[in-house]
Amino acid sequence: MRRWLAAFLVVAALGLPLSARAEEEHAVVALPADVMQFLALYAAQDLRFWKGQGLDVKTVLITGIGSFNAVVAGSADFSVSSAASLTRAAAHGQRMLAIANLIDKPVWVMVVRKEVAEAAHFDPKAPLATRAKILQGKKMAVDGINSIVDGYLHVVAKEGGVDPNSIVVTPMAPAETLAAFSRGAIDGFVNGPPWPQEVLQNGTGVAVASPTTGDPDWIAPNGSGVVVTRPQFCTDHRSICMKMGQGLLQGVKFIHDKPDQALALLQKHFDKVDPAVVARAFKAVVIGTPVPPAMTATVMSNSERMNIEAGLMPASEKLKSYDGLFTDAFVK
Repeated sequence: MRRWLAAFLVVAALGLPLSARAEEEHAVVALPADVMQFLALYAAQDLRFWKGQGLDVKTVLITGIGSFNAVVAGSADFSVSSAASLTRAAAHGQRMLAIANLIDKPVWVMVVRKEVAEAAHFDPKAPLATRAKILQGKKMAVDGINSIVDGYLHVVAKEGGVDPNSIVVTPMAPAETLAAFSRGAIDGFVNGPPWPQEVLQNGTGVAVASPTTGDPDWIAPNGSGVVVTRPQFCTDHRSICMKMGQGLLQGVKFIHDKPDQALALLQKHFDKVDPAVVARAFKAVVIGTPVPPAMTATVMSNSERMNIEAGLMPASEKLKSYDGLFTDAFVK
């Protein structure tokens, strides 16, 4: 009796129903990288939003496309990817299901070295078609060839009428990118926060384009933080998908409703980054984070257009329908 009473008091102190532990479900989320645009997900875990839903979530880092493949193989239940990858996979017969979109305005920034911008008499207020011309003949770094970031580079170049073959594109990790940028080995790069914000903050870089500022005007809403799973998983484990989605919904609301606390959480996760850089990057994350984090047909369409405009897939492979590839049922 005393043991039962002690357990009752512990559960009551946590504000949980007596059946919470028995009903708790489990899920594994594969992340392709530890990046700032996943702030809503970090909030869901750190602030126990998922726990409050009765879901125990384990996150694992599986870099790049490996996280998506882990879900396909069944070794992870969810991953965070892009809608562009989702549509390309569907075009090749690998249909997955998107249940949320954490970023609907991609937070990438294209930057060039300040001296490169000055030599070109670059005008940051000019139309994108004019700004993009600075890419002609430049050496630019991206996270990986044929990645969605590489695709964005080609989209912007196309907007400026720049010959893509004139651009030398090299894949680099962030640390290598910043080192090459500082010594002038590359002219610029495209990446997500905090790397562009670092060179913008210290004055060595100049922003050329970013989806968060409407470059190009058709790109948003887009799917840059898409939570995907196997279609059958949400049929077999609907309650897990519901709890996953509701925890993420709480996460995106937290970012917008409690920005000071959200910024502090972001700084905690990236404690080696200059606080001024984190604060600058946080502004982009807020702009890019939608409430609710719902997938839509427009997101799918814009993401697929990006694939085609970037040359990542031929127009002939454009999907006739997005039915069955996404749902907003779990984030309402």
